[in-house]
Amino acid sequence: MSRSPLRFFIATIFPQIVECYVSYGVVHQAIKRGLAEVHPLNLRNFADNPREVDDEPFGGVPGMVLKPEPIFRAYDFVVENFGKPYVVITEPWGERITQKTFEELKEKENIFVICGRYEGVDERVKSIVDKEVSLGDFVLSGGELPALVLVDGTIRLLEGVLSEPQSLEEDSFSKKWLGYPVYTRPREYRRMKVPDVLLSGDHKLIELWKLYKKIEQTFRRRPDLIPPEGELSEMEKLILESVKKGESFEEFVKKYPKEVRKFKSK
Repeated sequence: MSRSPLRFFIATIFPQIVECYVSYGVVHQAIKRGLAEVHPLNLRNFADNPREVDDEPFGGVPGMVLKPEPIFRAYDFVVENFGKPYVVITEPWGERITQKTFEELKEKENIFVICGRYEGVDERVKSIVDKEVSLGDFVLSGGELPALVLVDGTIRLLEGVLSEPQSLEEDSFSKKWLGYPVYTRPREYRRMKVPDVLLSGDHKLIELWKLYKKIEQTFRRRPDLIPPEGELSEMEKLILESVKKGESFEEFVKKYPKEVRKFKSK
């Protein structure tokens, strides 16, 4: 039995940003196939006066704050028409968006995302919020970019969205290691050649090369992501040791011929 489409409701004063993004790429294809829906909710349409979606903060703080009424009304609209949604708000201090965030959101049915602007959102809006999220320790002009990151990262995980679903298993951060380098035609460009192993037709050796490069990438770029030794296979331990010594894949293969022969690709 197929599930209902995953629905995103993006509460924003700039719905055009959302409309433009979802008109292209993977998200657009998912919407066309009925696997997902993205509804920009223009907060101006939920205000008493379209020009009054924000106001000066109490306490003499500089800047403007998004008013609570339009946001609550947009939320009530979603509840009345689609049921109670899972509510996310974009905040600079929010939980850092990771691959795990997308995995969690793809299991939801309706997701209501509040895009902050100016000096922020009236704190009373937090009474309906389930999660605060952020792209990192910096400040943007508004929450539309983080909201679109949530949309893109979540929708591409839905079954049937990607034409090559196996690619999800190869994604960085989806499993233990980062991704591996990829190449396409031409075989040589500006004296830079595609690795011979990828042209060899030896599928087991290619899979071992991919694993080697994943571990190598993780060690060089994000050593903090390397799993504890107890979670590594014997092959992964050997590769990690080789990578730490600065050995190439070719050197590794020559050094451990028996282990290479025993390697089983998935």
